[in-house]
Amino acid sequence: MAYYRAVGDLPPKRHTQHRRPDGGLYYEELVGEEGFSADSALLYHREIPSAIVDSRIWELPAVTLTANHPLRPRHLRLHDLFTGLDADAADVVTGRRLVVGNADVRISYVVAGKTSPLYRNGLGDECVYLEAGAARVETVFGHLSVTQGDYVVVPRATTHRWVPFGGDPVRGYVVEANSHIAPPKRYLSRYGQFLESAPYCERDLRGPAEPLLMDGSDVDVHLKHRGPGPAGIVGTILTYPRHPFDVVGWDGCLYPYVFNVADYEPITGRVHQPPPVHQVFEGSNFVICNFVPRKVDYHPLSIPVPYYHSNVDSDEVMFYCGGDYEARKGSGIGQGSISLHPGGHSHGPQPGAYERSVGVHYFDELAVMVDTFRPLELGEGGVACEDGTYAWSWSGRGPN
Repeated sequence: MAYYRAVGDLPPKRHTQHRRPDGGLYYEELVGEEGFSADSALLYHREIPSAIVDSRIWELPAVTLTANHPLRPRHLRLHDLFTGLDADAADVVTGRRLVVGNADVRISYVVAGKTSPLYRNGLGDECVYLEAGAARVETVFGHLSVTQGDYVVVPRATTHRWVPFGGDPVRGYVVEANSHIAPPKRYLSRYGQFLESAPYCERDLRGPAEPLLMDGSDVDVHLKHRGPGPAGIVGTILTYPRHPFDVVGWDGCLYPYVFNVADYEPITGRVHQPPPVHQVFEGSNFVICNFVPRKVDYHPLSIPVPYYHSNVDSDEVMFYCGGDYEARKGSGIGQGSISLHPGGHSHGPQPGAYERSVGVHYFDELAVMVDTFRPLELGEGGVACEDGTYAWSWSGRGPN
């Protein structure tokens, strides 16, 4: 994370005795990235954090992928993946349906109304964008209250669970990395502070504010981790003798946090700006951008919608989650849609959108885009909700 936080009861010096009121010792745990060479946090537990009493297989939902071959752009209707009954029975962890993915990142969609099991992703960080709903995300660091428009960034191996509230199910767009997810390096100083040129800053980030302590015995935690099989991903359920939410205090620069898309300050110009100016996070071999409501190009001869472009080095997957996306009018894409534009294929505005945008000064649109530097393949959910006609929408005719 970009800055230091301290929460709860801590000793004055790290790696020294920290005693309970009864004189016993708390157990210090270092949670760190890249061995001992990058960001970390020190957590102080009431119980030994490595103690387990059972380990058994967790049968994951479908994680295999199907190649986008023959190559073509795709339109996926995510809202078709869940019904009301599905939402009542699903949770944010076990109810995810894999939409697209590759060796670096997997993107899923979930509609969930019930509390998830305790969960830990041992493969990489997660970034969950809330399309709708509200939840309390309970973590070993403390809790986070989240709602529509929030990005929830959860570091690798953080034990947590999702508790929806408010009556409406959570609609979550889930980006699971095989790496860490962080603000772009170009937004940060060499010491990690957000620069004046960044479109958001530390004040916009919400982290846990107080410890979350729970009691219990023989508590299960669902762990996703590396293993055998075609996808290289397996699940295990670990049973802990005491509840893992036993941290009385922690400090450091590694912890879960929340950023709301409404706090992103868009960068605009006289002519159309390229997608990197909309970037919000990055991981290994992928970036996350968001397109928010904004004033657009003010050159007298500008064309505000994107120019046609070829993704030579990347695949582009766009989740349309609010407003009215000008460039896709007439394609069938609406809120809850995904467009997948693969590397090697030129794409851009739908027919007529180029001309209609002339003279427009404001776009009321909201979308989350992931660009990957390895080809994306289709998951079970992506195959199940594909439109099937989107590839031909620029020409107005299908295959002979």
